Amino acid sequence: MAERDTQIQLVTFQISSELYGIDIMDVKEIVRVQEIRQIPNAPAYVEGLFNLRGEIIPIISLHKRFHLKKAQTTDDEELLSGFIIIDIEGMKLGVIIDKVERVVSIEADEIQPPPQMISGIGAEYIQGVVNREGGYLIILYIQKLFNAKELRKIDEMRR
Repeated sequence: MAERDTQIQLVTFQISSELYGIDIMDVKEIVRVQEIRQIPNAPAYVEGLFNLRGEIIPIISLHKRFHLKKAQTTDDEELLSGFIIIDIEGMKLGVIIDKVERVVSIEADEIQPPPQMISGIGAEYIQGVVNREGGYLIILYIQKLFNAKELRKIDEMRR
């Protein structure tokens, strides 16, 4: 039982050229790219709204939020793009990803504190990094991606 306590399961995905992960417990589901209804006067990083089985979900672009380029993907990889539906303080949000990767288990002691800046994303949004073959896995701290004022504004747009 103690062994399980030291492992964290992460859903990993690509945004731009980086590999990111978020705790599997924060992920509600992963859906393929769907039609998004744009919202006038929304913050630049809010792509619009998306209807998921009758529930209106704001769709967020971390590309725009952190000034990242969209990944160059092949047609096969394009099939792996979509939205990761997450829950922040009881509000469901969809985050656009370039490519879903897989679920990985990470030992807690493998996680290192984040450097001050990784690819335009400030350290305050990063829970830690894991050194992986061919680069880093950046673990996002989704509860800190948006401040309370931003969350209120996003929530108002859904209504």
